[in-house]
Amino acid sequence: MAELLEFRVPAGRDRTLLVWGLEPAPGLEHSLFSAFSKFGLLYSVRAHRNAAVAGPGYYAIVKFYSAGDAGRAQRACNGQRLFQKSPLKVCVCTKQKGFQQHFLALNSNKCQELANHYLGFNSWSSRIIALQNVSGFDGENEELGETLQKQAVKYLCAVEVTLPNHGIRTRGVALGEADVENGEDPLEFVTATRRAQKLAAGRALSNAFQKILIIILENRKVAVEYNSTLEELTDSLTEEELKGLVQVNELSLEQFDFEGEEVLSDLSFDDELPSREMPSN
Repeated sequence: MAELLEFRVPAGRDRTLLVWGLEPAPGLEHSLFSAFSKFGLLYSVRAHRNAAVAGPGYYAIVKFYSAGDAGRAQRACNGQRLFQKSPLKVCVCTKQKGFQQHFLALNSNKCQELANHYLGFNSWSSRIIALQNVSGFDGENEELGETLQKQAVKYLCAVEVTLPNHGIRTRGVALGEADVENGEDPLEFVTATRRAQKLAAGRALSNAFQKILIIILENRKVAVEYNSTLEELTDSLTEEELKGLVQVNELSLEQFDFEGEEVLSDLSFDDELPSREMPSN
């Protein structure tokens, strides 16, 4: 049976493995990652100390993007020693509690990782169409006769992702915002500007990937489809029209609030802002 993958944080019991019977050891999560990543791309590996009533040792939660990969890993690893002296117990999670139904978009780094794994490093490209400063000030507080203003740097970014082998081209538009606590410090303003630009570019890239569906066929080959249900007004505009809207700020910024896991820790300040022709790494 074919399996559908989206550029979202994987949810569902069939993609999550519970591993217990783990012995304490340095680099335990690294050992788990090395063992289970042989079966497919992993979203996360988390090891935890057993509760006191369960006795000494650890258990782990291993989350795959693909339910098929998780199933193969469970069958192959259950009862095996792998990297320790005693055999492990591995099962597909069966508890419903803790599995949220509200799906979160993957951050931009995870989107690129997923695309590279299933589609190939050279099968897609991305570029920034527009990056515009839309900064303003938050509301004023005039209590006790004092006006308080908090300046924020805001950037609106439009990114395009292209999959030439599949004839797919998608766009994402997103807002990035960073507070400036001390507006009189030029260095702080520059730093906030970079933060806002990086967040906007990363979120826009993630937004563009949300419209791509990866289909894993029974023979393990991969197909790609465009998810038209997520199509937005900006997708139907020409590039010049989109640039114009971004530059004159005729777009409602509220519609570009990001519901995903994009965080600044995923966007290193040692890296420059992605160029207008962003490589797929």
